[in-house]
Amino acid sequence: MIITRTPFRVSLGGGGTDLPSYYSRYGGFIVGAAINRYVYVMLNRRFEDSIRVSYSQTEIVDGLDDVEHPIVREALKFTGLNKHLEIVSIADLPANTGLGSSCAFTVGLLNALHAMKREHVPLEELAEEACYIEIERLGEPIGKQDQYIAALGGITCLEIDREGGVHSYSLQLPEETVQELESNTLIFYTGIQRSASDVLRGQSKATEEKDERVTQALHMIKDIGREIKVALVQGDLDRFGWLMDQHWQVKKTLSEKVTASNLDRWYEIAKSHGALGGKVMGAGGGGFFMFYCPNGARGRLREALTAEGLKEMRLGIDFEGAKVAVNF
Repeated sequence: MIITRTPFRVSLGGGGTDLPSYYSRYGGFIVGAAINRYVYVMLNRRFEDSIRVSYSQTEIVDGLDDVEHPIVREALKFTGLNKHLEIVSIADLPANTGLGSSCAFTVGLLNALHAMKREHVPLEELAEEACYIEIERLGEPIGKQDQYIAALGGITCLEIDREGGVHSYSLQLPEETVQELESNTLIFYTGIQRSASDVLRGQSKATEEKDERVTQALHMIKDIGREIKVALVQGDLDRFGWLMDQHWQVKKTLSEKVTASNLDRWYEIAKSHGALGGKVMGAGGGGFFMFYCPNGARGRLREALTAEGLKEMRLGIDFEGAKVAVNF
């Protein structure tokens, strides 16, 4: 029995510049953080020749080509494992909410499959394999941040060159800065689940067609992401909050699907109750809303958004990244 644990992530700055349509022309920059909410993948040798896969539904099939779950099917083909397998996944949070669940699952599944083959794969390589499966083999319109942040953990920066090469490095922040960031960053679930694919496909198409509005917005988002990194390193978290507001205002111009009237209303409520800034996680449209709110105003913000029916998730940074938790 092998069990892997892989964290979800929150994007702190630069989101969208990790898509191939953008970084292949201009290079990308991301700063993100793994959080203490996880996807667990359990892998066991099955007595029968067949493959059993259990997620929101259960499949029992005789061959790889019959596996309906695309990530499972391609990961098994990639690693060469094709029978006597039972794969079960569970997660702390719902899918399609902007926290990188599918990429965390891909990283966790690959980690488990390599462990079964007694192969040690460095975390950066694990992330790149997950990118290859989702972007190259499955054609998903996604970037590279989710896989790398999930694999590496911590608060991490990614410099992406025009060939898609990723240089990653961890921000070694003082403990007091991390604690202040965790305490003052409030995350609320909107109850809206949505696929990011439609938003990201539209953004990628606009970038490929050299839409000046979208391209300039992504340039600004990349610049803001670099400023957020500096603010974090300097421990200037109020500036981080202000920059998140700038990020959200620009992000909304990428697509009409990024926000909606209820999201705009909740944002204004948050700002009027002490939040310096915030943004919807992932591509937008729903999922989780993250805000930065200085200490004195946190109670008012919690009360106001809870009254709106939003559910808070307390933030904690994960510094371990993808790991094999059980192997016997």
